[in-house]
Amino acid sequence: MRKVAGRFARVEPRRRARAFVLGLLADLPRKNCWTTAEHAGNASPAGMQHLLSRACWDADRVRDDIRDFVVEHLGDEDAVLVVDETGDLKKGTASVGVQRRYTGTAGRIENSQVAVYLVHASAAGHAAIDRRLYIPRSWTQDPQRCRSVGIPDDLRFATKPALATEMIAQAQAQALDAGVRARWVTGDEVYGGDPHLSADLEQRQIGYGLAISRKRPVPTHAGIFPAGVLAPGLPKKAWQRLSAGAGAKGHRFYDWAQVEITSPSGTSGHRWLLVRCNRRTGELACYRCYSPRPVPLTALVKVAGRRWTVEETFQAAKSLAGPDEHQVRRWVSWHRWTTLAMLAHAFLAVTAAIERATTTTTPELSPLTCNEIQRLFAALLAPARDLAHRLHRSAWRRQHQARSRTSHYQRQATQQP
Repeated sequence: MRKVAGRFARVEPRRRARAFVLGLLADLPRKNCWTTAEHAGNASPAGMQHLLSRACWDADRVRDDIRDFVVEHLGDEDAVLVVDETGDLKKGTASVGVQRRYTGTAGRIENSQVAVYLVHASAAGHAAIDRRLYIPRSWTQDPQRCRSVGIPDDLRFATKPALATEMIAQAQAQALDAGVRARWVTGDEVYGGDPHLSADLEQRQIGYGLAISRKRPVPTHAGIFPAGVLAPGLPKKAWQRLSAGAGAKGHRFYDWAQVEITSPSGTSGHRWLLVRCNRRTGELACYRCYSPRPVPLTALVKVAGRRWTVEETFQAAKSLAGPDEHQVRRWVSWHRWTTLAMLAHAFLAVTAAIERATTTTTPELSPLTCNEIQRLFAALLAPARDLAHRLHRSAWRRQHQARSRTSHYQRQATQQP
């Protein structure tokens, strides 16, 4: 909190932000302004709501501090930037960017918000360092709807790969200033299928291993073929059994092959098609790869394997810091909530990395994880609340619920013919 303290103009929002982050790290059944305010001992959630909506502080500056914090403690020369999106389910249609669409979070078509995240992943750990809320065309084509939730007037529609390109460019520029620059980027087919993202990465001399469809045409020295067609024709000696990284049940071993791709005229660097084959099912996955200099197959496999860390980041952040549990509707409030949730998860990820690096482990004990650190932290800093506070909060909730019910019934009565 000292690292981000300078981003708050006054001491009151600075202290409230600290209490808010403590609430996100607490063992609360649900995390929103009501529960974090009660955890902090506030008489009502008005202060937390003010922090997210009207208080004077810049969430993007705090985001920059989070990026510095993560890179400082988790950065190394083999770090990989991972891009991916995740959806947060929403009941209504008034929240910023919400739209009915298929979301993997529910496995069906639902009202949801979608945000693109940039995750910094290394051997030490992984955490989100940037975020962009995806605003669909149905919103950008309706200026009045955008203004109702505070979306800036100059915001234009941008695809998810375009949002990823913005975040990578910003992260690399800041990393150059700090002297620590990630050399690789990876992502799924949404980002591997976008030619503008790969072209931007090549122009910046950043290596990548982006997943592509097996139907995508790939230019080789023998001609242009769909990526999935090339795999069966490769000789047996082209395949190597390598680990894509350690998972929950041990190392994830696959068969891998590397095929050289022809480069467009006038371009530099080296390009390959990386093919992964599941030894048990025979399922294929393909990656389009680029590097400014030659690299072995093991390096490309390591980059492709880091793509799974973004799923682990989403799962850990949502279960421990509640970025998807917000009940805010406006543009500014969404960015502030998400940024503070990123800060809470970054604290857990960095603390776990420091513990693993500085503490001698024994066979009898597993290394401290983010989950265990959150449990210990919540237990050590659990506030002691007397009975009077709990009774006051109960009365306040019931009064608010009664007012809401009355307002709802009155609104229904005016809408009926």
